[in-house]
Amino acid sequence: MTPITSVEGRRIALSNLDKVLYPRTGFTKGEVLHYYATIAPALLAHIHDRPVSFLRYPDGPDGQLFFTKNPPPGTPAWVKTAPVPRSEDPGAEQVLVSDMPALIWAANLVVEFHVHQWPASTPAVADRLVLDLDPGPPATVVECCAVALWLRDRLAADGLHAYAKTSGSKGLHLSVAVEPAPSARVSAYAKRLAQEAEAALPDLVVHRMAKALRPGKVFVDHSQNAAAKTTAAPYTLRARALPTASAPVTWAELRSCKDPSDLLFLADDIPPRLERDGDLLAPLLDPAQAGTLPGNPR
Repeated sequence: MTPITSVEGRRIALSNLDKVLYPRTGFTKGEVLHYYATIAPALLAHIHDRPVSFLRYPDGPDGQLFFTKNPPPGTPAWVKTAPVPRSEDPGAEQVLVSDMPALIWAANLVVEFHVHQWPASTPAVADRLVLDLDPGPPATVVECCAVALWLRDRLAADGLHAYAKTSGSKGLHLSVAVEPAPSARVSAYAKRLAQEAEAALPDLVVHRMAKALRPGKVFVDHSQNAAAKTTAAPYTLRARALPTASAPVTWAELRSCKDPSDLLFLADDIPPRLERDGDLLAPLLDPAQAGTLPGNPR
């Protein structure tokens, strides 16, 4: 029998709680749900009012993975959705994970949480800028740290404050709170930053996605600022060999990183970090901390 749980008055059917999703560590689906319930306040703060895309991996990272933007079949009526701008589907909607019941319902599907850089209330008007630093082997997150520190200083020169998190995969994400601006304007600025990084660090950075250019370098992916794109949310688990999480990190941790293992954070690492440090990305949630893009009228 499928167990039914009540979360803040919503009845949610949970399934296969003993199923091992991460064979290398024996981490089960039940432990995935426990993780999300434990860190819910921090995660929900960052995905609130942001249309969510899901990367589903119901049989673990070695099984079938599929990306879905539309509300999955069987989405409960009480789960909120929001319209999203898609040229190929003018009536498209995506899920909003706004509360604990919606979070546990979504987590039961076994998903990565990916969000846009704009809130549902202002589609395609971004209040975040993101730079995804993706290392091409043999480069690792160690090289990403050097690039992140350069970008932090470059952003600061424009009056913008960057915050870092691990991607939960191989690299890093830098996020900046910005005063609302069209996604196209944010994308153009992010691309310019990536190009400047390549010019300043030619042996370390590439701003184009072409695989032939990437071995041994860090690809500064600026494209995720496009209105249609989404990025792995803070604290989401990833469909990797280990139950890694996209974890906020300090600049001191980036400066001291000497080995990729220094910035490898598993699900069990996150609650103690939150208890010790709080949410390192909390300034992104404060409108007063948002910076103005160069050339963006106030």
